[in-house]
Amino acid sequence: MRYYPIFVNLENKGCLVVGAGEVGKRKIQSLIDSGAGTVTIIDTRPADPEMASVLSLDNVTFECREFRDTDLDGKFLVIACTSSEEVNWRISNLCADRGVLCNIVDQPEKCSFIVPATVKRGDLTVAISTAGRSPAMAKRIRKELQESFGEEYASLLTLMGRVRPLLLGLGMTTAENTAVLRSLVNSDLLVRIRVAELDAVAEILKESLPRQLHVNIPELLDGLV
Repeated sequence: MRYYPIFVNLENKGCLVVGAGEVGKRKIQSLIDSGAGTVTIIDTRPADPEMASVLSLDNVTFECREFRDTDLDGKFLVIACTSSEEVNWRISNLCADRGVLCNIVDQPEKCSFIVPATVKRGDLTVAISTAGRSPAMAKRIRKELQESFGEEYASLLTLMGRVRPLLLGLGMTTAENTAVLRSLVNSDLLVRIRVAELDAVAEILKESLPRQLHVNIPELLDGLV
């Protein structure tokens, strides 16, 4: 199976997690961190006390009971983390019939999507997939990437996110905007941010940005490192 890589926007989307054990709790938190519209949790066991902060969120609902077919109504994405093969297959088949995105943890043959290993640095997310063949290999690669991508990448992405709307607001051509943005990304900004040399960062911005934006450099650097 060769998977199609995709990043999904979960804003205003209904998500369901069946099973709230240790793995389920990690999946629940990842959905919340990704801005899911609502997260419904179903488990036959009462919620752990450590889930109190999660369950206090307005968009999270917990129900202590067995899974029902109707739990899929209105759901965009479903994750099942149960120890029951029967329940897992039932959820998988129901989701397939309804066209609902479904992940059965550690059982790719039952999934319509798999969750990759990821490295996150601020708004930067690097995803690794082995098509389900070796999660251990994906974790090894993730560890290597964690060592390669430091927090300076998050800071640079924050900076680029500030620069881009200001640049586009000048009304220059697409080619001109692209040239400026590429110049910044391919400059020494990462190195200078890593060692917290803000004066050097400011100089690079002054060299690369149109003169009209030089007045904005202090705000671009505010809280960057």
